[in-house]
Amino acid sequence: MIFIVVKFAVKPAYVEQWPDKVAAFTRATRAEPGNLWFEWSRSLEEPDTYVLVEAFQDGAAEAHVTSEHFRTALETMRPLVTRTPEIVSTTIEGATGWSRMGELQID
Repeated sequence: MIFIVVKFAVKPAYVEQWPDKVAAFTRATRAEPGNLWFEWSRSLEEPDTYVLVEAFQDGAAEAHVTSEHFRTALETMRPLVTRTPEIVSTTIEGATGWSRMGELQID
């Protein structure tokens, strides 16, 4: 599984509009073959920052970054952010999705 987390520092004038501005990108990505999840959150510590957590089946991320909706999203996002987004992208061998947290089991 390819696991990716990206932090987007959004200009204050656009922070409330961000979910609407990226909605088409979100829908298109979630519909991609091999997309496991694509979820946005807003940082509690940095209210102008949105955090994207996404995952793809092995090999599926390349189709994502070469897609038309990805290129369109980059151009949509470029004037809305204050700096280059920060990213962590890694392959987790053998993983296929979320696991249950062993330290906090709820029956």
